[in-house]
Amino acid sequence: MTTPTRDPSEMSWEDIRALVASLALQSQETDRRLQETDRLIRELRESGQETDRRMQETDRRMQETDRRMRETDQRLRELSRQIAGLGDKFGYFAEGLALPSLERILETRFGMETINPRVRVRRSGREQEYDVLAWANGEVNMAVIVEVKSRVKREAIAQLIEQLKALP
Repeated sequence: MTTPTRDPSEMSWEDIRALVASLALQSQETDRRLQETDRLIRELRESGQETDRRMQETDRRMQETDRRMRETDQRLRELSRQIAGLGDKFGYFAEGLALPSLERILETRFGMETINPRVRVRRSGREQEYDVLAWANGEVNMAVIVEVKSRVKREAIAQLIEQLKALP
């Protein structure tokens, strides 16, 4: 509320009292608004601090999640390595079980003179492994490659065919 400005010499005591009362009300309203502004600033500051705290907590949780994911990834890699090792061991186990019978069959039925289990051939930077390589150069002139599988899959047959095509 504003009072029109007058020449002070024309103002009566009643006008001056009314002006002072009006100024007092305006001052009270200004004080109330300043207090409200201070309260809002405090609330904003507290809200900002709470937001900062929550962001720090979120950051901490994200770091913990990252750490756990790295640990899980390491565990999965280790588990994969162990499973692959089990597969290799099972394959070697199956080969070991089959080898005595294979040797007898290769000698008696096919006339093989030389029988070598687990043969690796390296050529031009590539390596191929055969479960059994047998050959004879006497009456029988032949080479035999044996691949032992506990379960035969089409992919394994196709892979063996490709290996055989690569032989010189």
